[in-house]
Amino acid sequence: MSNYLIREIKENDLDELMLLIEEHTAFEQAYYSSEGKKERLQKELFREDSQLKCWVIEIDDIVNGFCSFTYDYSTWDAAFFIYMDCLYIRSSFRGTGIGSVILGKLKALAAEKQCVNVQWQTPEFNAPAIAFYKKNGALSKDKVRFTLPV
Repeated sequence: MSNYLIREIKENDLDELMLLIEEHTAFEQAYYSSEGKKERLQKELFREDSQLKCWVIEIDDIVNGFCSFTYDYSTWDAAFFIYMDCLYIRSSFRGTGIGSVILGKLKALAAEKQCVNVQWQTPEFNAPAIAFYKKNGALSKDKVRFTLPV
């Protein structure tokens, strides 16, 4: 495996993050519009009290992936949890163990912050991701996700 570094995002990573987000939405067969996103993400990611966090995956000094997450509260568990919004690594670097390292870092962070678990979702057609998550000890719950446009 090439040299890699998982680190907090910096403002000069935003252009690459925008490309990765576009690639991720295409991979998940979702609609994407870049209109105003960079500015909104910049404002939220670098706001001191933001609940949104983002790590980038730097491989051989190039950002080739990212993981974004938030802290949320579960009424069912009466406890905080980490919600992993996105985990995306460019296809040429999948299968190298980096994703497992990120899940381990998230789990350790959740324990440090006294969270009950880490939650996320992936499309049901993404069989490789589902197998990867299960291999890493994740449990699944079948649900249907809804979005109510505002």
